[in-house]
Amino acid sequence: MNSFGRIFRVSLFGESHGEAVGVVIDGAPEGIGLSKEDLMFDIGRRAPGLNGTTSRRESDEPIFLSGLYEGHTTGAPLTIMFKNGDTRSEDYVAFDAMPRPGHADFVASVKWDWENDPRGGGHFSGRLTLPLVAAGVVAKKALEDIDIHAELIEVGGCSDESKWPELLEKAQAEGDSLGGIVECKVDNVPIGLGEPFFDSVESMISHAVFAIPGVRGIEFGDGFKAARMKGSEHNDPFGPEGPTKNSSGGINGGITNGAPIVFRVAFKPTSSISKPQKTYNFKTQKMDTLAIKGRHDVCFALRTPVIVEAVTAIVLADLV
Repeated sequence: MNSFGRIFRVSLFGESHGEAVGVVIDGAPEGIGLSKEDLMFDIGRRAPGLNGTTSRRESDEPIFLSGLYEGHTTGAPLTIMFKNGDTRSEDYVAFDAMPRPGHADFVASVKWDWENDPRGGGHFSGRLTLPLVAAGVVAKKALEDIDIHAELIEVGGCSDESKWPELLEKAQAEGDSLGGIVECKVDNVPIGLGEPFFDSVESMISHAVFAIPGVRGIEFGDGFKAARMKGSEHNDPFGPEGPTKNSSGGINGGITNGAPIVFRVAFKPTSSISKPQKTYNFKTQKMDTLAIKGRHDVCFALRTPVIVEAVTAIVLADLV
């Protein structure tokens, strides 16, 4: 449901246009030094501001409600909250009758008998990735020497970073959107993390990654290319210090093998676009045209590397 992890356990709460969003972290080790400043670097990486991102502006200032005393975690549940402010709920009124194509509007309304909060996507909003990032900062601190780094490697099918601004401008001018691919690498991983069968490292990371709104796929190491390779090409021989290459992405049999964990995540294009789309109008009971107003990312994948890092850290903190 809204919680993930067994020992290092995170629970999300809030809606995009409600009073606040936040996270409760149960199992955070005691004695971790933690302040607002510790969170703000990664929070800033997630924030809009780049060309192709939303114009919504929030302070994103963390408020510690429990589990922190004199600058250190206490071992009790750690609760971090973020107030919402820059909302325009009127932009979402039309979606009661005309659910946005590609969004959770329709399924959420049916599942909860139209009692859900639809404003800004409600509990399905990318706004909920903010407390995920906060939990990721705590997890990174708990992991000490393990280093996690993610970066955007592709936008709109193009891996040439110099061409991204032009692609983003073109999509925005057309009222459309673009997807992207993020690659994540984890260094200094100890051998032996992961449990067969259902708690393999790939299973756990994939589970957490798919909680990020808009994820459409994940692959480890050679990924889907492995299906087109021979065993002699894909296998990772072992030397005295571990694998001599890394086709497997640092994992054998669901267990870390000492090589870096390497995986890539595919993000879909932003669903909310101003380009007119045909969809069903439940009020008139006829097909209708929907052109979405409001402030939306042309390519929300631009803001996701830090979120991928966060969920990876949460998984590894739980396994460690």
